Amino acid sequence: MKFIDLSIPIINPEELIFDPPLTQPHIEYGNHDRGAEEMGFIFSRLKPEHLPIGKGWITESLTLGTHTGTHMDAPWHFAPIQDRAIGERKAMTIDDFPLEWGIGPLIVLNCTDYEEGYVLTPKDVDAKLANIGHKLKEGDILCVHTNAPKHYGTKEYINHGIGMGKEATLHIIRQGVHVVGIDAWSWDAPFTLTAKKWKKSVREKKPNTSIIWEGHFAGIELGYFQMEKMMNLDKVPPVGATIYCFPVKIARASAGWVRAVATIPE
Repeated sequence: MKFIDLSIPIINPEELIFDPPLTQPHIEYGNHDRGAEEMGFIFSRLKPEHLPIGKGWITESLTLGTHTGTHMDAPWHFAPIQDRAIGERKAMTIDDFPLEWGIGPLIVLNCTDYEEGYVLTPKDVDAKLANIGHKLKEGDILCVHTNAPKHYGTKEYINHGIGMGKEATLHIIRQGVHVVGIDAWSWDAPFTLTAKKWKKSVREKKPNTSIIWEGHFAGIELGYFQMEKMMNLDKVPPVGATIYCFPVKIARASAGWVRAVATIPE
């Protein structure tokens, strides 16, 4: 069995950049000497020479958002309700994630042939599935490979990739898919590119509200869970791999960090 890591690291922006300034994480690293001092607060009169190599434990402190790093969005992120198309109910938060949805056949659509900012339609999805000879079924986990990984670790990462349109997203979910993913910053097209389209429509006095966060807002009609900022989707086959993707259980949260991993039979 071959294992493929599909998750980017949570890392200080001085090393690699995956988010805009307002949402970048900060990691404060401890050291083993300070750890020895901290242990002394618990064990009175403890000195470094009392420890195996004169060093104590080490810990880190993190400041980050629930959407930092490779993470999974819950329907609660999209809106306070979900499933309006089949029976409206309160949107699920990340701690509601059904564990049985965290393992499934991994289906990868290679969308690197589209221009930056292109928004996929149901026909595009069907064409990509036909190219790999696969028909979606209940429990499949569909992930989208884009050109965004070419810009991993740079401030340009958030400005690259394609988007999944509302109808394309609903088309996927209607076929029994509960979890999707993408290796770009967002399931939707980059905000910078969509913003240009929005400005143009406003300037022409025909505001096109349908393009605003349309892939995410699909969750209002049919709830689904969505992974963003994945990696190495080009290192797994279009079909045949299994993905494991369990989000961290954060009470009542809109998202949770996820260590997504694929296995490929050898």
